[in-house]
Amino acid sequence: MLKIAIQMDPIEAVNVDADTSFDMALEAFGRGHSIWVYQPQTLQLNSGVVSARAQAVEHLERKQGEHVKLAPPALINLHEFDVVLIRQDPPFDMAYITAAQILERLVPDVLVLNDPRSIRDAPEKLFVTEFQDLTPPTLITSDETAIRDFRKEHGDVIIKPLYGNGGAGVFRMKPDDGNFNSLLEMFLENYREPIIAQKFVPAVVKGDKRIILLDGEAVGAINRVPASGETRSNMHVGGRAEAVEMSERDQEICDRIGPILAERGLVFVGIDVIGEFLTEINVTSPTGVQEVRKFGGADISALLWDWVEGQREG
Repeated sequence: MLKIAIQMDPIEAVNVDADTSFDMALEAFGRGHSIWVYQPQTLQLNSGVVSARAQAVEHLERKQGEHVKLAPPALINLHEFDVVLIRQDPPFDMAYITAAQILERLVPDVLVLNDPRSIRDAPEKLFVTEFQDLTPPTLITSDETAIRDFRKEHGDVIIKPLYGNGGAGVFRMKPDDGNFNSLLEMFLENYREPIIAQKFVPAVVKGDKRIILLDGEAVGAINRVPASGETRSNMHVGGRAEAVEMSERDQEICDRIGPILAERGLVFVGIDVIGEFLTEINVTSPTGVQEVRKFGGADISALLWDWVEGQREG
């Protein structure tokens, strides 16, 4: 039996039929492992000891509203655990980076997934630029002139914050869009970080494919189709999931990036593919496992814990 701590948003508030972290916890609980959950703000580094104020999971089931029973909060020493699963949602900000820096103190004695140093060094929209031949033309900058020149060159572009998530702040700017000046002004005044300008990929109307990789190997895929009149395919803004097969190009992308992910300890990763292009590599808290299973794909949570158990037994 493993002692597992999961760093996540409050488990009491999750959607049991959609949330990936819940699905992972439920699979581990069903295998008889001991589960504790805690929120990142309770993480502590005290004289070299990493701890967190956590709650033991006493009961877990797929019954919304009655899905979890938790013990009272208690301070736990994370050095005494077998596995720490990092599942907090973005944004990828200084709080997130600090949490990763603290959790680095547990490695290698504790299996921390994903590797906190690699999470810290691989913000999703920057990491993907290591694979220029797989991605659409992309500019990352705060320089207004550079952004205007990029738009002149490519015409139809996407503008979005570098550390945004869930589709927030994503805008499509067509060549004749009169809102471009106002939008650019808003971004440059309200974001300290650079922003992203990316050539629009028309294939997005057919869907944004989420492919999940486990230790560098593709284990499932789902297509997320934008609602009518919407550029974003995120589920919470009206996108719908549908079954999809991986193409030769999808497999080529996975074959290229998979070994690098595995080498860096990025064990559970979700990549986004639009048409022929890799657009994001999600290493913080990728989602989609329940959708893959609902459409007849693999039980990825089960595969994850098979892998973890093999690592700890080894």
